[in-house]
Amino acid sequence: MSLHQYRRKRRLGGGAGQTPEPDDTPARGDPKRRPTFVIQLHHASSRHYDFRLEMDGVLKSWAVPKGPSLRVGEKRLAVEVEDHPLSYAGFEGDIPEGHYGAGHVDVFDHGTWACEGDPLQALAAGKIDFVLHGQRLAGGWKLVRTAMKGRQVQWLLIKRDDGEARDAEADDLLTAPMPKRAPAAKKRSVERAAAAARTTTRKADARWHARALKLDGARDTPYPRAFKPQLTDHRDSAPDGARWLHEIKWDGYRLLADLHDGEVKLRSRNGLDWTDDFPELVQAVLALPVRDARLDGELVVLDPDGRSDFAALQRVIDGSSKQPLRYIVFDLPGVAGVDISRVPLLERKALLKDLIGPAPGTLAFSEHVIDHGPQVFDASGGAGFEGIVSKQVDAPYVNTRARSWVKVKHEDTDEFVIVGHTAPKGSRVGFGSLLLATPDKAGLRYVGRVGTGFDDDSLRALLKALQPLAVNAPVLQLPAHVPFRAASVRWVKPVTVAEVAFRGWGKEGLLRQASFKRLRSDKQKEDLGMSTADTEAGGEVQITHPERVVFPKEKLSKGDVADYYQRVARWILPELAGRPLSLLRCPDGVGRACFFQKHHGPGLGDAVHAVPLQQKSGREDYVYIDDARGLLQLVQMNTLELHPWGATVIDPEHPDRLVFDLDPGEGVSWAQVKAGARDVRDRLQQVGLKSFVRLSGGKGVHVVVPMQPKAGWDEAKAFCEAFAQAMALEQPDRYVATMSKAKRNGVIFIDWLRNTRGATSVCSWSLRARDGAGVAVPLRWEELARVSAADAFPMAKALARAKRLKGDPWQGIERLKQTLPSLKR
Repeated sequence: MSLHQYRRKRRLGGGAGQTPEPDDTPARGDPKRRPTFVIQLHHASSRHYDFRLEMDGVLKSWAVPKGPSLRVGEKRLAVEVEDHPLSYAGFEGDIPEGHYGAGHVDVFDHGTWACEGDPLQALAAGKIDFVLHGQRLAGGWKLVRTAMKGRQVQWLLIKRDDGEARDAEADDLLTAPMPKRAPAAKKRSVERAAAAARTTTRKADARWHARALKLDGARDTPYPRAFKPQLTDHRDSAPDGARWLHEIKWDGYRLLADLHDGEVKLRSRNGLDWTDDFPELVQAVLALPVRDARLDGELVVLDPDGRSDFAALQRVIDGSSKQPLRYIVFDLPGVAGVDISRVPLLERKALLKDLIGPAPGTLAFSEHVIDHGPQVFDASGGAGFEGIVSKQVDAPYVNTRARSWVKVKHEDTDEFVIVGHTAPKGSRVGFGSLLLATPDKAGLRYVGRVGTGFDDDSLRALLKALQPLAVNAPVLQLPAHVPFRAASVRWVKPVTVAEVAFRGWGKEGLLRQASFKRLRSDKQKEDLGMSTADTEAGGEVQITHPERVVFPKEKLSKGDVADYYQRVARWILPELAGRPLSLLRCPDGVGRACFFQKHHGPGLGDAVHAVPLQQKSGREDYVYIDDARGLLQLVQMNTLELHPWGATVIDPEHPDRLVFDLDPGEGVSWAQVKAGARDVRDRLQQVGLKSFVRLSGGKGVHVVVPMQPKAGWDEAKAFCEAFAQAMALEQPDRYVATMSKAKRNGVIFIDWLRNTRGATSVCSWSLRARDGAGVAVPLRWEELARVSAADAFPMAKALARAKRLKGDPWQGIERLKQTLPSLKR
């Protein structure tokens, strides 16, 4: 890299008649820190953004006329310009008329960045995949060199599909405040300022910095300020097993705290600045024994029995009460200049507990219980709490919604946006009922009315709050089956969020027995995710060509397949979600060309995620999903079979499921297959391993062994191979442990090869892409004797079984704490 062009175009030196821009003194970044980036808004002869990435001691630079777009896949022209010195990252001010680039320069964003692979090689190859950790921009991006002709090399800047993508662009973010910066005249280079800040932090926080850096997954770089919170998924029942911890679900406001160099910022979950509203909390955070920390927790007021009281909290906020506030902190993604977001949750919480201290004050640690989820949930109800939040003990902290955090409530509640109200009848004051909606891709979808849960005071107060929001035109289209006319509704701007309790969903996708709980002033319409209604009513994922026949002999359509997966989602997701997947896609139906897909690509849907996994050829993006919406988006892309890894995306290098696939050769009866499965079960029991059984939906049976994710893939493979070989040696007339078809006549192949890194096996409740539309169905061991074949459950029969089930046939699989015999202590 060279600064020759930078020097040639400018009159440097800082004296009279010279540009105030930084000189071209070369600098070399500290190899132990992450490289910096800066984006500057340049009001020159043509307004544009300058996008700069630190590489090889300089800032590699591009001019982006329209600025970066945060919309997935939207391409923005980025014209390669001359390299700039690292010191330019701190430059703000005016370049005088008559000088190159004359005009005003502001820093739009700054932070650190990371490249997937060697950045210089990526630059030379013309494709840079990278992640930004900035104040305004974050997440994955791409720079792709084009073949377009021009005086300068032209690239495209593209936002990747991740949790940071949204319908916005750089200009939309100009109204959002940036962290305070020193006057331009006093700025140092970003390199020197970052080094000085790190030195100060380490001197003040040396003990905490050293302790945090020892944790597995820690990175020696500060966790970003103004970070987004991790959001919870919803489950009907508490997860069980030692991989989960359980916290009380506090009834308050989510609060994020950024402590940096003696300054505290308090933010709501949607980014509102609450620093000035809670000075006592600011002082409590400042009293921590560090100068750098990122805290995530809940702001509450506690009643005399230690329960959170939301109404009391609102009275404190509006000034009508002076009860003490409590900030109950449950996560610590960064501390003392160290990013510990990838450290397992249990270790983050141990550090957090020591940081806050044992005695609860204004700041309090959120205690937890490991394992025994159903019992903890029942106890929380008996104590008067609204529910629990269950979290995987080894989960990282992510800035989006994830199934590693799930909330389980005693009362079914959700948040909806108010779109209107009806007139009161009789002696009722205020209004009759509120009309509610939830966002979907088409805008807003009506979900029903709520007319109970109010008293006269709340009716009057809520009407007073809604009156200034009145609009004349309907803000959505009402379904034909509602028992009132749109003309009778008093419509309002859809900006007010209400929390509502209800008793499930009707068949039309409307709330049943809804009751008003409260307004959520801390949330906006944009914060509302897909509600249960979206999944159960199927309104969020559009299935195109539902009439297309997928199983010709059975006359089952794509719509039938979508309906099946929608209805078994509660059973299939626990064994499927959060795991890398191989998909069998059949665009033209069974009997035509089908293909396996394991890599992520465009068009799969926003709820179908990518996880980068290391392979021999480099890092590759694999597919995974978290929820029913992702499942249905896979169906929309003609997926019939789902084959997960035996490990999770959180810990892909340590399997938590082993599978022995009993594949019968010619001449082997079904009775022999069942006997073989029981033989595998008994032999596993002899070495201390409990197993579960699944019909493959084809010819064989799977014996599944849950494991604690401690052993690596090589150890798991070695154990499974030795186990299968031992059975084949002892009874060669019944079993074989090699794939050779010539050796499989009259015997059962014990397929242990499913237990290698990257190998998969079909998931419980997955359809099979073959005649008969069979399903891979999990059984209790005692049920196996009564089953007539491995494909005994076609789609309709599998649905009937799913509907009858009172509990999971593999009940307790998450509670087992098994390790390979060679790892036992």
